[in-house]
Amino acid sequence: MRHEVTSVFRILYNSLRGAILAQKRAQEELKRLRAPLALAARNAQLRNRHAGERCFILANGPSVKQQDISLLKSEHVISVSSGYLHSDYAEIAPAYHCVPQITYGLMSRADVVAWFGEMHQKLGHAMLFLNYTEEPVVREEKLFPGRDVRYTVFAGGFSEYPTDALPDIASRIPAVQSVPVMSLMIAMYMGFSEIYLLGTDHDHFRTAEYKYSFEPTVLRGKDSTVDVGGKPHSWYAEFVGLARLWEQYRSIKQIAQHHGIRIFNATAGGELDEFPRVDFASLFPPAQMQSSAES
Repeated sequence: MRHEVTSVFRILYNSLRGAILAQKRAQEELKRLRAPLALAARNAQLRNRHAGERCFILANGPSVKQQDISLLKSEHVISVSSGYLHSDYAEIAPAYHCVPQITYGLMSRADVVAWFGEMHQKLGHAMLFLNYTEEPVVREEKLFPGRDVRYTVFAGGFSEYPTDALPDIASRIPAVQSVPVMSLMIAMYMGFSEIYLLGTDHDHFRTAEYKYSFEPTVLRGKDSTVDVGGKPHSWYAEFVGLARLWEQYRSIKQIAQHHGIRIFNATAGGELDEFPRVDFASLFPPAQMQSSAES
């Protein structure tokens, strides 16, 4: 009997101790993120600004070269990373541009400054989304003068967030494995009810090389996960990363379905199978297609 009582008390003690430690960690996390969350709070202005509209997320997979993206010039477009190097970028003039948290390694602070400088020259009037980790370099180097720069706060994974709640970009959001996931969270927050993905190929595990729809410039050779030919250094690391990425896409899909948001994959090929496929050309009236072909 004594042993059973002791076991019950031990279970209760461990449970209480675990709850206290978890609460302490949460408080420390909030303290650590106090300044970043103050930066992200501005994003509340963007909530539902595009309620009921459609948008296109233009990623950088080589499949984009097979599509006439000039059709997007009258659409809401979110571009990503070095996507301003697309040949038709100036014509379609995306309203938003996303860059995920930067991993420093082969990429130095000087490389980031050069990249951001090139980016600023090419982005037109796009609103720029960065993670809060890049705020110091932007502020200290006086980058992006005159541009509306917004900051997100990546913290934790999707498993730590409610599966039925829209990611709140004015607070904390899950960290991402790839920038289209960041773009999807921002698009959903802004109220887009139809979201189309372009250039989300994610097929380098089949092609054995990681390529873009354009030739890199200042970031050429700065990806530490691939060799100079674009082949991953470690397939183990790549497959682990792909598993996380697919989990994130599935989480996004579940959240979108809960809120009546439709996400489609309009990529020409590729391996992303979490969203229903749609033919990119079918999204535009024939007259617009003909006009684009003639111009």
